[in-house]
Amino acid sequence: MKINPPIRILMAKPGLDGHDRGIKVLAAAYRDAGMDVIYLGLRQTPESIVRVSIQEGVDVIALSILSGAHMTIFTKVMELINEHKLKNVLVTGGGIIPDEDNKALSKIGVGQLFGPGTPVKESLKYIEDWVKKNRR
Repeated sequence: MKINPPIRILMAKPGLDGHDRGIKVLAAAYRDAGMDVIYLGLRQTPESIVRVSIQEGVDVIALSILSGAHMTIFTKVMELINEHKLKNVLVTGGGIIPDEDNKALSKIGVGQLFGPGTPVKESLKYIEDWVKKNRR
């Protein structure tokens, strides 16, 4: 499904996690699907992620966290999004995130999170559907 204008998605690996193969595969797949992908790379801070998101006017922030710091990082990103009054920005991502943490993150506004092995089409469809419904 092509969305016009293209979905602008910022992708990043926050914290000290150095495993970036998965996010690079997703970035290429999203680009091939017509999204405007901004990949920040490794060792990003919540502040840098939100700052660039504001500068680039993104629809989606997608974070890949395999280090176990997901509660701290997603919470800080959501605090900064609220502080800057960003509206209609989906925060999503993936990693090894226990169900209990996933539910807690959902309560603070984080969108669906995807674990290792999730088909690319599943996350792609989720993002496209969310933007189609929420973009203003």
